[in-house]
Amino acid sequence: MVINHKIQVTMVLSQRQREELNRAIADYLSTNGYCNALTEFQKEADMPGDIDKKYAGLLEKKWTSVIRLQKKVMDLEAKLSEAEKEFHTGGPARDRRSPAEWIPRPPERYALSGHRSPVTRVIFHPVFSIMVSASEDATIKLWDFETGDYERTLKGHTDSVQDIAFDHTGKYLASCSADMSIKLWDFQAYDCIKTLHGHDHNVSSVTFVPSGDFVVSSSRDKTIKMWEVATGYCVKTYTGHREWVRMVRVYHDGSLLASCSNDQNKKGARSGPFLLSGSRDKNIKMWDVSVGLCLFSLIGHDNWIRGLVFHPGGKYVLSASDDKTLRIWDIKNKRNQKTLDAHQHFVTSIDMHRSAPYVITGSVDQTVKVWECR
Repeated sequence: MVINHKIQVTMVLSQRQREELNRAIADYLSTNGYCNALTEFQKEADMPGDIDKKYAGLLEKKWTSVIRLQKKVMDLEAKLSEAEKEFHTGGPARDRRSPAEWIPRPPERYALSGHRSPVTRVIFHPVFSIMVSASEDATIKLWDFETGDYERTLKGHTDSVQDIAFDHTGKYLASCSADMSIKLWDFQAYDCIKTLHGHDHNVSSVTFVPSGDFVVSSSRDKTIKMWEVATGYCVKTYTGHREWVRMVRVYHDGSLLASCSNDQNKKGARSGPFLLSGSRDKNIKMWDVSVGLCLFSLIGHDNWIRGLVFHPGGKYVLSASDDKTLRIWDIKNKRNQKTLDAHQHFVTSIDMHRSAPYVITGSVDQTVKVWECR
């Protein structure tokens, strides 16, 4: 036999708590100029005389602390719901899953605001617990991804910052902009040490070669340029694309450049390994560069794919899209493993930390989000 009990909990204040609450209410009424209400309240609450200064602002403080606690409760409830779902579907928790299998889980750990325009790129620092975001508001912002704290803003560009990249040591940051310039920043003093001019249009992408001695950029002027870090000189210009070169990346041994363009062509400097590309056609493709063939496609996004990153464990690909989602793809089985509703607007960029369990995303909604992996 099952008996259902209905339990009603009534909150009863002690005499002291009631007096403190009354004085806090009286202070609130006094501070906000509700004089008639204050007089009546003091009369009915039997509270003669002046209000003690220690109650100044107390009601507002209590109220805001309750709001913060409510948010924490909602976050915990969301995490509990996700954990219950994983339990019922057999998804392993972090302590039973190796780091090679960690993937981002909702809800986000932090949603960071500060940019005044869409976020165009987010990247992790290679050494410190810092992430960097670039925006159409012409600024670069630094954040601590473990605490969610804002650190500082780098200002110098006069138009949208399109891309950012660290050298392998993390001592230098390169940025490129629609103002047609590339800037090199000393990431220890946070100063701009060089501004590189030479492109004739919006500079869309920038990256360091593995040695750190050169920077490679691509532009809407249809060219790719290589710059010497020590002198700031352009040492080589690559031509061949017929339209805006959207992105350029360097293979980890420095022997290969990969670029993609609005002319729908991808170019490599010589035969090489595998290349991952995402497109406005909503498809992700894996290419064997040595023969120039597409090995397979990953299909599922509902809009333009804006960011791709290989999982450090080698089993997954992570993607960000204008369909507002972050997706995790199982490479071996060529299927969508998990979909996260990441932002309120287009997701423009994604990065995954090489050793810590974090993923970051940036969006047209002007926020940067930190996702914890497990």
